[in-house]
Amino acid sequence: MIDKQWKLKWADEFDKEIIDSNNWTLQVVKAGRFNDEWQRYTNSNKNAYIENNCLVIKAIHESDKHGLNQYTSARIHTANKQSWKYGKIAARIKLPQGKGIWPAFWMLGANIDENGGDTPWPHCGEIDILELYGTKDDGLIESNVHYADPSGSHAMMGATSFKLDNGKFADEFHIFELVWNEKQLSWFVDGKQYAEMDISSDEFTAFHKDFFILFNLAVGGTYAGRPNNTTSFPQHMYVDWVRVYEEIID
Repeated sequence: MIDKQWKLKWADEFDKEIIDSNNWTLQVVKAGRFNDEWQRYTNSNKNAYIENNCLVIKAIHESDKHGLNQYTSARIHTANKQSWKYGKIAARIKLPQGKGIWPAFWMLGANIDENGGDTPWPHCGEIDILELYGTKDDGLIESNVHYADPSGSHAMMGATSFKLDNGKFADEFHIFELVWNEKQLSWFVDGKQYAEMDISSDEFTAFHKDFFILFNLAVGGTYAGRPNNTTSFPQHMYVDWVRVYEEIID
């Protein structure tokens, strides 16, 4: 089997003093809009900034109470600025930890109506490159895919997990990759493949269009559990770099 050859198509190394507005938008979202999450997303440089050549997303507990709107965080995306169809999408990330902590590196169809398109979720498609649910296991991440089935109902691949042999993802940086072509999606951690999904049939047309990248750090939520007094704040998600490669076809 011949190794695939890749050419760098786009990257953000986060080596500027501030977040590059040519690449990124910080969403402003009220608490509870997504998945009954407790944080609100801000465009403040307290919640997302560049430090030591890393994008830092910081979740802050603003009070001594646990509940809706007691936290701030950031959700940052490339919608309407940078999008891609197929390739290898990779990022080097040090993840946060703790009960109720829910970071993600993921992609949405560029036609989603949330950002001015004409297609609602899940018809636009969603690719979760990684999600970590601190309530479950700080040493385990999950990948998933969401889309609309032929009847228009929400369908998904089903979460597939990767667990570290030792420790947790907050201990050090790891490289998370999605390889995406016209036939399948494949997921990797530090070069080790742990999941794949065939997207060659007609019901997966959403995954043959442009997608954009998102990073976010949620607090609480329907699927993430809730933080409590065992969860320390602030929590940080560090992104050293994010890169998109295209496959070189001989």
